[in-house]
Amino acid sequence: MTTLETPAPTTTSNEPSPLKGWLAVLAVTLGIFSLMTSELLPVGLLTPVGTALDVSEGTAGLMVTVPGLVAAISAPLVTVATGKIDRRIVLAVLIALVGLANLASAFATSFAVVLVARFLIGISVGGFWSLAGGIALRLVPEKHVPRATAVIFGGVETASVLGVPTGTFIGDLSNWRTAFAAVGILGLVSLACMLFLLPKLPAERTIGFSDLPKVFKGNAGVRVGLAMTFLVITGHFLAYTFVRPILQGDGVSDGMIGVLLLTFGIAGITGNFIAGALIGKRLRQTVLGIAVVLTTAMVLLATLGEGTVSAALILVLWGLGYGAVPVTFQTWILDAAPEATEAASSLYVSAFNLSIALGALFGGLAVDGISTTSVLWIGGGMAILTLLVVAGKGGRSAGQNIGKESHAAQ
Repeated sequence: MTTLETPAPTTTSNEPSPLKGWLAVLAVTLGIFSLMTSELLPVGLLTPVGTALDVSEGTAGLMVTVPGLVAAISAPLVTVATGKIDRRIVLAVLIALVGLANLASAFATSFAVVLVARFLIGISVGGFWSLAGGIALRLVPEKHVPRATAVIFGGVETASVLGVPTGTFIGDLSNWRTAFAAVGILGLVSLACMLFLLPKLPAERTIGFSDLPKVFKGNAGVRVGLAMTFLVITGHFLAYTFVRPILQGDGVSDGMIGVLLLTFGIAGITGNFIAGALIGKRLRQTVLGIAVVLTTAMVLLATLGEGTVSAALILVLWGLGYGAVPVTFQTWILDAAPEATEAASSLYVSAFNLSIALGALFGGLAVDGISTTSVLWIGGGMAILTLLVVAGKGGRSAGQNIGKESHAAQ
């Protein structure tokens, strides 16, 4: 019996160093923050970019649509195509690409050049996010993996709720080109950090294209999670992409828009922590609450958002709701398919980014064809439909199964 215990020291010695591992985790987190900030940066800069490059606000929304669509496609493609390449090299190439693309946008003299750069950013976002999702297991000791994974995905969250308002604030202080250049430099800094801090990560088990339809068809929880993602993210970005012209129409000065978006970001981080405390035992209820909060915020902004103070209060509510989305929905997907996390995560990343793109696209059509505030009503309507998806037979069954799995894991 005692001889069976002798391999234990070898196993321990092979574990990653905690300090080096956490530095690598932070490097990946900075990279994913740079990527997601790059994808969403135009949200706060549509009007100045459109004015400078002589395109309408609806057309300028393509800066969000294009990378979202490309990321949705590149998520599984990059993951499968780079299956035999060291993950450190792949992540470094992707983050370098996003840094250079943002610098190209900063010096662009035509909207076409900006769209090409946004296309390249889409490739980086889809591939990097998919690979980063499971990388914590290879960077830190096993007991730290859940926390490290949360930190890495916190880069997505922080970019969504803090990166955009900060970029907008920089754009308001200087101009939109400075904001793009700043994010480009941040991408190159992320590249340097990953090159110095990430260990070699030889390719291990990778997914094939056949794994994607299997996990979709055979798992009701994944299907419900993807439907939730489509409705909530499309509805959110249908409205949020055009939040700057919406606030301008409500009488908010240009100088205050960056401040209000920063308020939204702080509320979003708070929402992330609130959701993190709830999803362990009340995952399904948290999803339902998110749908109600987002719908309420959009309707209030459409009807009562006149003036800076009221708009700020409503954006706090909106930020609380959206801030809870990434950690809640990611948890739903991972809990729904614990035996196929790579395939399920790839589908989730595709759905998330496709929804960003469709939201910006449909929002642009609504802004140009109906009115600016119409996107709030449409976005709120989509978000509330999540109640039907989760409350339906499939959603109830999936939610109960996920809850049992989570409880058993604890």
